[in-house]
Amino acid sequence: MSKRITRVSPAAMNQLQSQPWVGNVRELENAVERAMVVGQEPELREGDFIFKAPSIPVGSGKTLEEMERAHILRVVEECGGNQSRAAEMLDIDRVTLYHKLKKYGWSRNPVEAR
Repeated sequence: MSKRITRVSPAAMNQLQSQPWVGNVRELENAVERAMVVGQEPELREGDFIFKAPSIPVGSGKTLEEMERAHILRVVEECGGNQSRAAEMLDIDRVTLYHKLKKYGWSRNPVEAR
């Protein structure tokens, strides 16, 4: 980035640590790179970071089960179908994830539409 950023302010570090980082390390890397572009030397500050608000529409009419299903399936897809990795990201036991996927009709090899 051609900048000499030597530290991250405590407030910015707290902000980074409080994020869920659903998109894993790539999302964190992108956030830091963007902050380095807009930040001023020598320190990254809280205002240098911009985070998207969670995209859960309020009053969407979805039940908790529908929202859980959508979230679990999205995470499994992001993990390329790797159930162990998805369970770790969801912070649930792999067997629990397996049972939820079975309940929600997910299959490792989806049948292609003809």
